[in-house]
Amino acid sequence: MPARILIVDDEPNILGTLAPLLRTRGYDVFTAMNGRTAIESVDRDKPDLIVLDLGLPDIDGVEVCRDVRETLSVPIIVLSARGAEGDKVRALDVGADDYITKPFGAEELLARIRAALRRSDGATPPSEPIVRGGLIIDRERFRVLRDGDELRLTPKEFELLTYLAQHPGRVLTHRTILKAIWGPNAVDQPEHLRVLVGALRKKIEANPSAPKYILTEPWVGYRFTDD
Repeated sequence: MPARILIVDDEPNILGTLAPLLRTRGYDVFTAMNGRTAIESVDRDKPDLIVLDLGLPDIDGVEVCRDVRETLSVPIIVLSARGAEGDKVRALDVGADDYITKPFGAEELLARIRAALRRSDGATPPSEPIVRGGLIIDRERFRVLRDGDELRLTPKEFELLTYLAQHPGRVLTHRTILKAIWGPNAVDQPEHLRVLVGALRKKIEANPSAPKYILTEPWVGYRFTDD
């Protein structure tokens, strides 16, 4: 079955360009020009990935992202003319998986869509669950347990946690993690990582302000430990 992609943008030229392009690549494409229609399409069409503009005429795209995250964990790629760090942080903080600033390259967007779908589909065969202290990361079922309680993570949070837990005790630089999670084009976008780590700590740490698992190495990166 082809992946189902919902494009949400109020610019007709964007929809008129992206929708045919994605269809030629074999995707099943739906479109929406405002937030309300987008939310209705999410409920009705159950997309596998969402490309979301922030500047919608009725509901801010951040609120649409927040609403979607209450029911679905599908990848959300924000495609917006807003390039300020604050806008990126807000979108990533409510659950967006990626952020591309307009104007954008079509091939870059296609590459990020492919990468997001691969991660979401679990194209890499999972192995045994990762056990780190009180955390159990079940890659086959995309589940995380902390002291027996199941945690609800977004796809990006799950990917980051899995990547860090696969390298216990090792200091991973910001650039290394950014490249592994978002690809080579994101190595100079540390705000992506900072926001995602903060969101993940709130879910896996008993005390996010004094983390046990994800430790900060100042000016360098992060280190995962179960000590």
